[in-house]
Amino acid sequence: MNYTPCRIFCVGMNYAAHIRELKNEVPEAPVIFMKPATCLVAPGKRIAIPAHGHDLHYETEVVVLIGREGRPRTEAEARAAVAGVTLGLDLTLRDVQAALRKQGHPWEACKAFDGSAPLGIMAPCPPDLDLGRLAFTGSVNGVVRQRGHTDDMVFSIPALIRHLARMWTLLPGDLLYTGTPEGVGALKAGDRVTVEAPWCGTFTWTVEQ
Repeated sequence: MNYTPCRIFCVGMNYAAHIRELKNEVPEAPVIFMKPATCLVAPGKRIAIPAHGHDLHYETEVVVLIGREGRPRTEAEARAAVAGVTLGLDLTLRDVQAALRKQGHPWEACKAFDGSAPLGIMAPCPPDLDLGRLAFTGSVNGVVRQRGHTDDMVFSIPALIRHLARMWTLLPGDLLYTGTPEGVGALKAGDRVTVEAPWCGTFTWTVEQ
C-alpha cells in the first residue's frame, strides 16, 4: 500500500498476560503514547541499540493504518476508518524505562528514540477481515518468543480508535500500534527478530550495536 506516515499512536498494557509478566495492573482506559516518524524502520533494515541505554526489548504488535479523516464515534465507524494492517515492533529500552518510572518522568527516552518502531509492509484491510481474530507470532533467531491473538486484547482495535478520536481528529496515514502479548524479552547485537502472520506476511530485522 502507498501511504505517507503521519502520527504514530501506541498502546501500552493491552494484553492481560503481558500486564502480569511486567507486574502491572490492568488499566481502566487505554494507555496511549506517541512516537515520531523517525522511529519507523522498514523490513530488512538494521535495528540499532541506542547509546543511551542497553536493555533493548522487543514487543510484537498488530499495527493498523488509518485511511480517512474523522472522529469515529461508533464501532462501525472506527472499523471503517482502518485502511491497512500489518505487524511491527515497539522497541523499549527497559533500563531507561525503569529509571523514568522511578522519577515519574515521561517515556519518550525509552520508547520514542530513532528506530524504535520497525514496521512491516502494510496490507490492505478488506471489510470482511475480522480485526478481533488475528493471530501472529514474534521470533528471535528462529525461536518463537511471542504468540498473540487480538481476541486477547483488553481494548479491541475499534475501541482503541474510538478512544483516540475523543482526543484527536484522526488523519490518513496515522498508525496505531495496538499493544503486545506476553513473551517480551531482550535483544542483543547480531539477533534476528521476525514478526509473522498469514494475513500480512513475514518481516525480519537484524540488531546491531
